[in-house]
Amino acid sequence: MSTQADAAKLLVRTLEAEGVEYVFGIPGEENIHFVQALDDSSIRYVLVRHEQGAAFMAEIYGRLTGRAGVASATLGPGAINLQLGVADAQTNSTPVVAISAQVGLDRIYKESHQIVDLVSLFRPITKWSELAPTPEALPEMVRKAFKTAQTERPGAVYLAIPEDVEAAAVSADLGPLPVNVVQPQEPSAAQVARAADVLAMARQPIVLAGHGATRAHASEALVHFSEKLGLPVATTFNGKGVFPDDHRNALGAVGFMRHDYVNFGFDEADVLIAVGYELQEFDPVKVNPHADKKIIHIHAMPAEVDDHYPVEVGIQGDISRSLRALGDAVHRRWDVNGTGRRIRELLRGELAEGRGENGFPLSPRRVVADIREAMGREDIVLADTGAVKMWMARLYPTYEPNTLLVSNGLSSMGFSVPGALAAKLAHPERKVLAATGDGAFLMNSQELETAVRENIPITVLIWEDDAYGLIEWKMDLEMGRSSNIKFGNPDFVAYAESFGAHGYRVTSADDLLPTLRKALADDGVSVVTVPVDYSHNLQLTDKLGELTDPF
Repeated sequence: MSTQADAAKLLVRTLEAEGVEYVFGIPGEENIHFVQALDDSSIRYVLVRHEQGAAFMAEIYGRLTGRAGVASATLGPGAINLQLGVADAQTNSTPVVAISAQVGLDRIYKESHQIVDLVSLFRPITKWSELAPTPEALPEMVRKAFKTAQTERPGAVYLAIPEDVEAAAVSADLGPLPVNVVQPQEPSAAQVARAADVLAMARQPIVLAGHGATRAHASEALVHFSEKLGLPVATTFNGKGVFPDDHRNALGAVGFMRHDYVNFGFDEADVLIAVGYELQEFDPVKVNPHADKKIIHIHAMPAEVDDHYPVEVGIQGDISRSLRALGDAVHRRWDVNGTGRRIRELLRGELAEGRGENGFPLSPRRVVADIREAMGREDIVLADTGAVKMWMARLYPTYEPNTLLVSNGLSSMGFSVPGALAAKLAHPERKVLAATGDGAFLMNSQELETAVRENIPITVLIWEDDAYGLIEWKMDLEMGRSSNIKFGNPDFVAYAESFGAHGYRVTSADDLLPTLRKALADDGVSVVTVPVDYSHNLQLTDKLGELTDPF
């Protein structure tokens, strides 16, 4: 047996073998050996200001790279603080490995200081949750954690490391397991033939592309499939960008709270081709209210069961290969009808109107239009949960996958600021903008200090209305009035500058675009605050509520 080393060093070696570049976290007394072992590794430890921020960073890193992001915390309260981001990753089908300390095995069986059954707490919000019982188990457990997190359907896993296990001696001969990658699966020829028969009889099919298509890098195959068969394509909010919005067959995104323009494309359809769609992204009752459409489900995994998602044919396998096989099996072509063209015209018209709206505070459409003007095709915007998400996901044109990121599984507030740091680390060559309401911003605004200290250039755009705007919108719609949604804000410019970031306040409609460009061009951390007039919320839903007839 060769020289002994402690288990913390073995843990770090297993993470290196998995290709881990970053660990986001806060150290505690019970995992100091692990944190110190990272200093001598190729992995960069990013010290955050709240464990929730660490989990959101791990989630966005995992979403953009397809490799599990890693969040680390101490036991007890530190681990519990990880849970929101971990649950967000799980419901957004994003690979994350959360690792925390736990009390030693010598006292875990009895009442003692800081004991909480963390494995049981994490089990309902992860694909797998377990405690390492011995240091020798670490290579197998870490390999299982990453394989589980990264295999379709991806999600979060949790691993607890007792403090005496972390500090234990192990043989230096003990090392990481080889990394095996699950290979893409060929679709069933019989299922492809059945789907082709359904399409042969279709009057007006439509494609709905979801998050799974983005994860599968199926954008090229989806465009080819649409062009070959002449089919219109809509996306979910999480699928935005997998089909470019400037393509002639693009319908835009579904997911808005009311019957939107895009929904009319589904109203007239008799066959729905769901490509990488997952039910937590968007309730299928909104596009199949009578459960009468024939559904072709194309994904790497079987469909979830839902009364309004009755699958006629399921094609399980690699999404790109499935699309190519089905495209080759269908000997027919449809024309994208007038409804599709009208939908695109209406969405483009709204954005054009927004560019010309000069009121102050700014209309949401003007903010969306100026963000689009300031960002490149491959730059990344994270739209936080709230009214911001509704306006951005509905109206912001996207041309590449994962260039507009929202939380549409758990729909958690507060992910965009910490997530922006991870997005910039994953894609340092791109501009990264966190678009957030003032309510969501203050939930994790402390990570501005992390961005400044770690020299991670991001821009934060705060949509300021001194209220929880989406809840106010919903209350006004359903009850005719709102309550308990107003709050006060700090001076956001002074607040940003107190962290060492740049602060900008927009004082007119024409001030936003040049300010955004200046902030995005700066090689530092910038916060831009813009007052927003959310009276446009009800104007929009009132307008959409009047649209009842087909175009």
